[in-house]
Amino acid sequence: MQSGKKKFFKELGRDLVRHKSLYLMLIPVILYYLVFCYYPMYGAQIAFRDYSPKLGSFHSPWAGLKHFKSFFNSVYFSRLIKNTLGINLLNLIFGFPAPIILALMLNEVRCSKFKKTVQTISYLPHFISTVVIGGLILQFTATDGFITNLMTLFGYPKQNLMFNPALFKPIYVISEIWQGIGWGSIIYIASISGISAELYEAARIDGAGRWKQTLYVTIPGIMPTVITMLIMRIGSMMSLGFEKIFLIYNPSIYETADVISTFVYRKGLIDQSYSFSTAVGLFNSVINLVLLAAANKVCKILTDHSLW
Repeated sequence: MQSGKKKFFKELGRDLVRHKSLYLMLIPVILYYLVFCYYPMYGAQIAFRDYSPKLGSFHSPWAGLKHFKSFFNSVYFSRLIKNTLGINLLNLIFGFPAPIILALMLNEVRCSKFKKTVQTISYLPHFISTVVIGGLILQFTATDGFITNLMTLFGYPKQNLMFNPALFKPIYVISEIWQGIGWGSIIYIASISGISAELYEAARIDGAGRWKQTLYVTIPGIMPTVITMLIMRIGSMMSLGFEKIFLIYNPSIYETADVISTFVYRKGLIDQSYSFSTAVGLFNSVINLVLLAAANKVCKILTDHSLW
């Protein structure tokens, strides 16, 4: 046993010397996760305390599950869960397949100039600031906005769309698809390029056209990537981008627009209920972890592909 440890550390030392440049490049990544991901975890304990900035995390009085019970019994609990899951479910149904479909379509394009143009145009929204995106949404959906004027042609009354609770989710999901479809397709395009050309040649010899090649070669070839991305998406079903919702929502549409992340912001920073907001955030993270593990298990059983 002792000799095995010596052998391990000896080989590790040789590897460190041999690949020192790679290990040096790894140091900033490790530091990032230690400082911004692992170190803040100790602060999660304030979810179980009546936190006071004066007393600090370790000296604030213990409260047990008080804040969790307060959240579960809150009138906002069902609304927050419903909105967070509802928006994420719409994103999963309509937003998740969108980059896959775009990648499959681009794979069939033979004109390289047209293909590059479409890729560039579809990638650009990803690099636009969320603040700018929020401003565009508010401008286009205002009473005199472009989208509002367009909808009036189909009989919709001329009014600010962002004051209609029923329209918030469709507007948000469509903007998410527009902003992320191009960037999200990159990983699938890369996966398609890794499929062996011999498989396509064999399919052509068997008489398969472009559609059947896509159906029986391309889609099965990228399926491991699709499953991996699906598991990761399901694992974040209880999380939703705070920035965009915060920028475009208003009290009149809290009924359908208020989600866990915006609620945590209001309770934690505006109302200064630090313990309560931490309890909500911790609950959110635990549910995400459970969803991730469940999705991984189900995908492993059904498709034989999984993260672990």
